[in-house]
Amino acid sequence: MDKIYIRGLKVETIIGIYDWERTLMRPLIFDLDLGTDTRPAAASDRMRDSIDYAAVGDTVREIALALKPELLETLAEKIARTLFDRFPILSVRLAIDKPGAIPDVKGIGIEIERRREDYAVCGR
Repeated sequence: MDKIYIRGLKVETIIGIYDWERTLMRPLIFDLDLGTDTRPAAASDRMRDSIDYAAVGDTVREIALALKPELLETLAEKIARTLFDRFPILSVRLAIDKPGAIPDVKGIGIEIERRREDYAVCGR
């Protein structure tokens, strides 16, 4: 399977479980791998046969800004489900880093991997 990737997408949003976290914007850093078949786009050289990287980034940004969840897990799952709804992808690996969440830690976050068929089994 081919992959389209986005690395280091920074989005400022409200996220966290503590009262003080709910009052200020903080950065989240997103890395995505989208599993797809790139051969149709390679053959046609047309965007209609590919995945619009900017639209994927806009989708992640839109959800992070609108949802404002307490947990990274909730945000990751919502993004994955929405990406499958909006784009012809077969799989997604999504990592979210929450810089500064714990002092003296280089990185902390969550990473999930989902396949399109995961949602057919578990429903919505």
